Amino acid sequence: MKMLRIYMAVLAILIAATGNAQTNFKTLIKTFEGITGNWQGSLTYLDYSTGKPYTMPADMSFKRINNTNRFLLYNIYPNEKSANSIDTITISTNGDYIGNEQVKSRRKLSNGDIEIITEERGKDGNDNKDATFRHTYIIGKQTCRIRKDVLFEGAKEWINRHEYVYKRNTNNQN
Repeated sequence: MKMLRIYMAVLAILIAATGNAQTNFKTLIKTFEGITGNWQGSLTYLDYSTGKPYTMPADMSFKRINNTNRFLLYNIYPNEKSANSIDTITISTNGDYIGNEQVKSRRKLSNGDIEIITEERGKDGNDNKDATFRHTYIIGKQTCRIRKDVLFEGAKEWINRHEYVYKRNTNNQN
């Protein structure tokens, strides 16, 4: 009888964990579906060579790949077309990752926008130093912000590496 109770308790925990993972996955998919379309804005990044921020026009097109957990992110730089790129964003099936970024939090802000904070490890800077990257996504119906902060190993303060700020392009929807 004792083994049956232990088995049932473990089973209940597994079912609850699976349900929560499915909820996280569906919530992230729905949030990212909300930014499908075309966006206009700017990129401000920290130029490590000069130590000063630099701002340039930057547009984005965001599309879900069929009915999958993957999205295409087109980065479009009107004044620097050679920098244009396409990235594939994958939401993990348990909802814990956006690509290699571990989801740390997701919350609804008082204005209705959704804030998602993720972290990942990597290398950055002119010296290619080990660092932790914190990505903050603020997703609204008409605005979207994607910010990357860097904490170099051994440092105590985060550095704003770059931030994209977009407004939905209502003239040219997909």
